Amino acid sequence: MDPLQRMRQAIREQRYRISEHANDEMSDDDLIAADIESIILTGRITRTFTHDPRGTRYEVFGTALDGRRAYVVCRLLLSGVLLTITVYAEG
Repeated sequence: MDPLQRMRQAIREQRYRISEHANDEMSDDDLIAADIESIILTGRITRTFTHDPRGTRYEVFGTALDGRRAYVVCRLLLSGVLLTITVYAEG
């Protein structure tokens, strides 16, 4: 299963965590947890960051519930949990 499929499965199964940093960024851009779900479920991976000792990170570009274009940067943990590192809307 490719990384985006694994992310979507984690979202569908509610196996994701939102970091404190992501929560702060979401608040700044008026985004909520359901927006993360929407971005992952509608989006595509635009960048992959492989030079992180904590594991590969992915930037997913998709659509928030209100139609805004937004990004989620996340990591798939060995446990199968999707960790949201940051979230931000375009513009």
